[in-house]
Amino acid sequence: MGRIAGAIDVHQHLWPRTFIDALRRSDSYPRLDGWTLALPGEPPFQVRPQDHDPAARRALDPDLAIAIVSLSSPLGIEALPVDVAEPLLDAYHRGAAALPTPFRAWAAVHSTEPDLAGLAARLADGFVGLQIPATSMRTPRAVERLAPVLRVCEEADKPVLVHPGPVAPSAEAEELPSWWPAVVDYTAQMTASWWSWQVAGRPMLPQLRICFVAGGGLAPVHHERFSVRGGGNPAPIDRLTFVETSSYGARAVDALVRVLGIDVVVNGTDRPYAGPTQFRMGDAADHAFSVANPTRLLEGGPA
Repeated sequence: MGRIAGAIDVHQHLWPRTFIDALRRSDSYPRLDGWTLALPGEPPFQVRPQDHDPAARRALDPDLAIAIVSLSSPLGIEALPVDVAEPLLDAYHRGAAALPTPFRAWAAVHSTEPDLAGLAARLADGFVGLQIPATSMRTPRAVERLAPVLRVCEEADKPVLVHPGPVAPSAEAEELPSWWPAVVDYTAQMTASWWSWQVAGRPMLPQLRICFVAGGGLAPVHHERFSVRGGGNPAPIDRLTFVETSSYGARAVDALVRVLGIDVVVNGTDRPYAGPTQFRMGDAADHAFSVANPTRLLEGGPA
């Protein structure tokens, strides 16, 4: 891939037709009845057809050079039994590979029985990198178990995107506000995955480029607390560990920049579940977040 002239969104979701059809054929969770999504422990969710129409999505951001889509990890597909998960993963990959410009895609693997050869082939065949559910990185030991998968990406010189995974069913789920998973559960997952990576990931995989969506749950802002509570001095700024901006605006992004520097913050929207936000930090910062930094995440190169 050559150097990228226009803006990049590293975090979108768009279900290809092959994936939609596979969900409709499913006789277990997750499954799609028409446009009604059924998930365990959750009320039926009405999917908007236009949210997964490539032409309609393209019209929302006509100036984007690249929009990178990924499997919706909160569906929990990566953790299903292999015989259930593989047809859905295959349908996602086939459809994602066929999406028109400006769409590119993150690959996905099964959480406990990953196909490493298949992953390597997909990374060599156009997928920009690998998305990992944060639930697969919830502890340092979990990151160690994941090392063979991450090492495939490091050896292929492809990045990893860490994204919230499924939320455990709860008897109280129906009593919670609709925003609760995104604001409470997902940020907790991202925080755990960030610190697990700091403890176990980087020492094992010194050259891997990795990006934590949703600002890593704002975990970087807690580095002062980390120091006070016995973690020692914060590690030097890691130019290969990125954070993405979805659902955060000027104040949160400013806090991330103050801790991590401007060179590791990348633009992402999480469409169709959220949209762009305004950072109000000037044209140079916008170019860094939307062009220069995502390009380094995808391709490598100096800051």
